[in-house]
Amino acid sequence: MAKVRARGGRGTIPASALGGKSLLEFYFIDVGQGDGVLIKTPDNRHILIDAGYKRASQPTGKNAADFVDWKFVKDYGKRLIELDAMIASHNDADHYGGLWDLLDPSHTSQEELDAEGVRVENFYHAGVGWWKDDDNSRWLGSHKTFDGKIYLTQLMGDRTAVLNALDSTASKKLQGEWAEFINCVATTIRKDGTPTPIQRLSHQQDFLPTFENNDLAGGKVSIRVLAPIEYDIEGDTCLRYLHTAVNKEGNSKTTNGNSILLRVDYGSVRVLLTGDLNTVSQHAIMKNFEGEWQEFKCDVAKGCHHGSDDVSYKFLSLMQPAVSILSSGDAEGHDHPRPSIVGASAVTGFLQLDDDEDKLISPLIYSTEIARSLGLGKPEAMTILSGSPPQAQVITGSILDTTEVECKQVNAGALNPANKKLKLNDQSRLVTDLVYGLVNIRTDGDKILCATLNENSHEWEVKTLRSRF
Repeated sequence: MAKVRARGGRGTIPASALGGKSLLEFYFIDVGQGDGVLIKTPDNRHILIDAGYKRASQPTGKNAADFVDWKFVKDYGKRLIELDAMIASHNDADHYGGLWDLLDPSHTSQEELDAEGVRVENFYHAGVGWWKDDDNSRWLGSHKTFDGKIYLTQLMGDRTAVLNALDSTASKKLQGEWAEFINCVATTIRKDGTPTPIQRLSHQQDFLPTFENNDLAGGKVSIRVLAPIEYDIEGDTCLRYLHTAVNKEGNSKTTNGNSILLRVDYGSVRVLLTGDLNTVSQHAIMKNFEGEWQEFKCDVAKGCHHGSDDVSYKFLSLMQPAVSILSSGDAEGHDHPRPSIVGASAVTGFLQLDDDEDKLISPLIYSTEIARSLGLGKPEAMTILSGSPPQAQVITGSILDTTEVECKQVNAGALNPANKKLKLNDQSRLVTDLVYGLVNIRTDGDKILCATLNENSHEWEVKTLRSRF
């Protein structure tokens, strides 16, 4: 027997069971509203894409930073979190906030993270940033109109350009929390102690650096960059402003629609990571890839924008995933995932049947919110300790029913928590346990395993299918 450690535990296993092929692993993390995806490649490289709102704006006080910390410290037994790539799919707070928690010592020192630090080999962004306008309010920067469409000309770039945009004397400065987050990125270092490079991604890169299409059959992972779509307009490098007028609605559609779109290939397996793409951006992407729509077909897809119905049905049909994963939020007011998109994900998904068992193999649809569960308990007694030495006062029965509790309620994305006063009564319940809605995907390049945790048995429920490519 051999001694082993896994998932933070220790045990023994027959030595003959060790070895075999390392897998490509995806952890779709339950962050409430937003996205968070950790990828581990077979050659043990790690990529973190988004991480949800920062903890202070999360109802549970948790985001992807907590899972990543557990993965490296408890599961791997490491002191440092070491990421080969950190990617902010776009500049909305429900995607970059958790990345900020990981990188900023002033956040992590007051929280539950156990890692002693974070090292990031490369940081990537989509190019659209929040900039200061003449009134110090935020906007998406300078733009121009060409052929009836609006294009953003003021884009974030590499590390040097980002440092210039953070300079207090610059004429074009980044604004608000986005500026604070990017400043934190600018202070991050690699494993060798040098500053972390910063780079904008677009479809012009073709591949994520160091994840080029080389030797897929030999066990290497390839990561295609399919969006945002970059344009050359009268000599300016631009991204589309995805609305007919520059306003609040247009800003939201533009930040979401210019999300980084990645396709991860391993063996014959394809996984598409879509950020917050919306209908207008998907139409632009399809136009750019006219005649090459097969690029979007995949085995597994992260659903666009948490299951929002602002999605092109044609684009879903082109994706045709066997497995769709919806990173849906809690208490967010957006009602995600929308029923029409759950239905559309089913009818556009790749249909596979087990002829022997007469069972459906795919399409499969997972939701991080549906996979989440709560344990609830009825208050029976309250013990109050006071004095020195402490004396216990136990409150039960009708006295407990008159007890008033003050608390702070955090709504997803809220800048400040709301003060609440609650009276305990026979209908009151306490949260005794919280099972996070993690969806785990693993593949050897042919077979795909999809797993969620059963909150009753605390065992993983696994569905298995094979790639069709």
